Amino acid sequence: MDVGLSFSGGKDSALAALVLDSFYDVTLVCGTFGITDDADHAAEAAAALGYPFERLELDEAVAHEAVERMVADGYPRNGIQRVHDHALERLAGQGFDAIADGTRRDDRVPTVSRAKAQSLEDRYGVDYLAPLSGFGRGAVDALVAEQLEVEVGPSEQLPKGDYEAELRALIREEYGDERVHEVFPDHDQTRVVGLRDGE
Repeated sequence: MDVGLSFSGGKDSALAALVLDSFYDVTLVCGTFGITDDADHAAEAAAALGYPFERLELDEAVAHEAVERMVADGYPRNGIQRVHDHALERLAGQGFDAIADGTRRDDRVPTVSRAKAQSLEDRYGVDYLAPLSGFGRGAVDALVAEQLEVEVGPSEQLPKGDYEAELRALIREEYGDERVHEVFPDHDQTRVVGLRDGE
């Protein structure tokens, strides 16, 4: 059976790939609006992990809708959720037996409700998997420390193939750099660069 895993190149989606690997043929899939080249970073991470990689074109109108929502809200949560929902819908239509993401139990965003998961499964004939849904951040961090080599740095300086980079670019283009910093608080990101030695 094959699974298309929504992949940013970060630690959560990389760990999800390792969890699924015993049961599925894993393909790492980075959704992109084509606004930036940050999907290249996800492709590099996929290569370092040894998994097949695909890009999935997302509807740029959804990115603009998400940006408007984030700017109006003053925070990214609802916009990021909108993009993640759109990406899962697109991924579900790609012909995989199952689709997955790296959402954790304690994530505030994105999340996938039971109703949303069942809707995806019913409409597309796929299984939706959230292999980290029982893991909190502490458990994920401990497993990542054992299994993965990662870089950590400020989100503006450590690009990866997630929605945030493209949404930041759109906000910057439409509203200016100051608005980016108002909507997205400074925080660290991770980017996977490989497996730990001996793996």
